Amino acid sequence: MRSALAGVSVTLSLIMAAGMAGTFFGFSTGVMPGLNAARPASAIDAMQGINQKIQNPVFVAMFLLVPLLAVVAGVLLLTLDHRSAAILFFVAAAVYFVGALVPSFAVNIPMNNDLDAVTIPGDASEAARVWSDYSGRWTAWNTVRAVFSWASLLAMSVGVYLWGRD
Repeated sequence: MRSALAGVSVTLSLIMAAGMAGTFFGFSTGVMPGLNAARPASAIDAMQGINQKIQNPVFVAMFLLVPLLAVVAGVLLLTLDHRSAAILFFVAAAVYFVGALVPSFAVNIPMNNDLDAVTIPGDASEAARVWSDYSGRWTAWNTVRAVFSWASLLAMSVGVYLWGRD
């Protein structure tokens, strides 16, 4: 039973970490450059819509549960005497927490809230200033989240490899 639970938590951890890494990567390499190519007022409007719609149960659960499921996987792997694999899942949880969740709550989400409070300026130069102040910093920190999510995913993958080797 513990082995099956470990398998489920390992699998869900991997899927969710991969999903989050892909989401962050897609925003940094596609969504934000696309919005940057639009009129600033349109970019602000679109990002406000994205900020509202991304707050859905599926995204929020995946975003928040990655480290929890990685810790559960680590604990179960420890109980199955797979110490090296367990440690890598604990490392993966910590890496995701520090590199994806902390920047999200410290930088990206507050920036989203600030942008959501903006009434789209009628003045094109004011809209350009608002978008310029937002886009570069938000994208840089989002890219940090992608890189740390990949690092977390890599740690989990090596953990799975070690688990399979034992």
